[in-house]
Amino acid sequence: MRPITFFDLESTSVDRTSAKIVEIAIIKVNLNGSREQFESLVNPGMPIPPESTAIHGITDEKVKDAPTLTQLLPKIIPFIEGCDIGGFNSNNY
Repeated sequence: MRPITFFDLESTSVDRTSAKIVEIAIIKVNLNGSREQFESLVNPGMPIPPESTAIHGITDEKVKDAPTLTQLLPKIIPFIEGCDIGGFNSNNY
């Protein structure tokens, strides 16, 4: 058995070929039942369409000083290493 991590993503659109992540949240459930959490806004490197902001409430102003996904990977990879992965509405990404 391995710990399991659950991902929840907010993005610039639902088009998986062009969508960029604007927020990532990960919950890790360890084998002993304890939980750990990682979450961060993400600067997508592009304007967030108003239609997307209307859904998740994340604006360009909120992410202007946030790290990019590339900058977050050194924190995300060790957090999920050795875990099984699940997600919420993530199959299309």
